[in-house]
Amino acid sequence: MYGAIKNDLSEQLSALKTQGLYKDERVLATPQGPEIRTKTGGGPEREALNFCANNYLGLSGRKELADAAARAMEKWGYGLSSVRFICGTQEPHKLLESEISEFLGTEDAILLSSCFDANGGVFEALLDKDCAVYTDSLNHASVIDGIRLCKADRFIYAHMDMDDLEQKLIDGRDAKYRLIATDGVFSMDGDMADLPKICSLAEKYDALVLVDDSHATGFIGDRGRGTHEYWNVMDRVDLITTTFGKALGGASGGCVAGRRELIQWLRQKARPYLFSNTIPPAIVGGTREAIRLASGAPEHRNTLRHNTARFRKAMEEAGFAIRPGEHPIVPVMLKDEVLAVRMAEGLLDEGIYVIAFSYPVVPKGAARIRVQLSAAHTDEMLDRCIEAFKKVGRDLGVI
Repeated sequence: MYGAIKNDLSEQLSALKTQGLYKDERVLATPQGPEIRTKTGGGPEREALNFCANNYLGLSGRKELADAAARAMEKWGYGLSSVRFICGTQEPHKLLESEISEFLGTEDAILLSSCFDANGGVFEALLDKDCAVYTDSLNHASVIDGIRLCKADRFIYAHMDMDDLEQKLIDGRDAKYRLIATDGVFSMDGDMADLPKICSLAEKYDALVLVDDSHATGFIGDRGRGTHEYWNVMDRVDLITTTFGKALGGASGGCVAGRRELIQWLRQKARPYLFSNTIPPAIVGGTREAIRLASGAPEHRNTLRHNTARFRKAMEEAGFAIRPGEHPIVPVMLKDEVLAVRMAEGLLDEGIYVIAFSYPVVPKGAARIRVQLSAAHTDEMLDRCIEAFKKVGRDLGVI
């Protein structure tokens, strides 16, 4: 039986490589950080500047987080061997829920093993067949998959098109409950959802608002609380799903934060919460330290803003096609998948670690190099990256 599918998959994998869509995994030989060593295939280790991690505040690899994780594991053990409601809740879990809720400015929060699981559990628990959910066409895959798990009517509105969203809300006005789901920051383009308009439409049509803020928590807004703070709609967003695996230390774990009754219901009904092991104590300890550092270190956010503005300006002046904005996600648009792979390889030869993004991660014909800035990058690192882009870009005819 395996013979048929083996041959079919081998042909399809070969086709992916020919089309430039095959995703190789490079191996890091160091902790995460702005400077790394990497191995590709059986080749030697190479030093590189890392410009494609979600390490926005530069906290990944920081000794303070590793020490906090070690202390938590020493005191509370390696793992719980249980889900939360059986015998998997320790004092640090309750403290982290309280601290992340306070940081985000919400009434309550519930921990999950990832934001993917958070999105995988929230829709099915809250929405039944008599409800309706409205989702941006470019929402993250976890939002898409989470919505597929629920039985509510699904309305997909054009990316950030508020007129289309309003028409969809009118079309679904007979639903028992309505929920609008959007990324706060769209991970492939770095554009931010227009939350004031979304919240106004939600209020007009009696809908809830859910924001996946994974690419904003910790560094967007005056205090780093996220896009709801940036847009001054903190009291108008009902649910926030987010991750601890990006700006907040880069390990894993996530949460849903929001209205108290909604969170209480998720504790009773969210399947990834009820049927998955508790977040291990080490990650809880490290994440609590990351929240402390993010809350009390505005200089990290200021440095990140400086780095983002500096890099964007230089790349635009060099002639690269980049998505406009102010987020540290900076997509360098190449459109051609094979060209994107060649450019990423050429940049690695110049000591710059970036990855080519192609279908199905982005639409066909929208291949790109997604650069991500960090507060840990220095001006000298930025200059090296920009000059490498210029050199490889000229060699490949991109600029």
